[in-house]
Amino acid sequence: QVQLVESGGGLVQAGGSLRLSCSVSGTFRRAGMGWFRQPPGKEREFAAAISSTGGSTYYADSVKGRFTISRDNIKNTVYLQMSSLKPEDTAVYYCAFGSTATMAYTYDYWGQGTQVTVSS
Repeated sequence: QVQLVESGGGLVQAGGSLRLSCSVSGTFRRAGMGWFRQPPGKEREFAAAISSTGGSTYYADSVKGRFTISRDNIKNTVYLQMSSLKPEDTAVYYCAFGSTATMAYTYDYWGQGTQVTVSS
């Protein structure tokens, strides 16, 4: 059974940085992975994605230039480095396995989410 476990969320001041991690277990399959986020009271939205080899990355316009997605296939872990954080980045962040698309339904497995709160 594929399991994704996120970590690294927390409370940070505007302008600060956080690094989220997503550890994958239960599969030897290499696949694209993504990070989505769900702000309070809003729909889940795409943030970033990375191809199976890490050679291609994709970002939502709202995070481009501030967030960096990467992966370590030896450790079976995907990261989201978030810098210059804004209060509007406050959300539950989810990692997802199986695609690089912006549409959530294209992903096969999801983590439980980690809360990121950015104070002004």
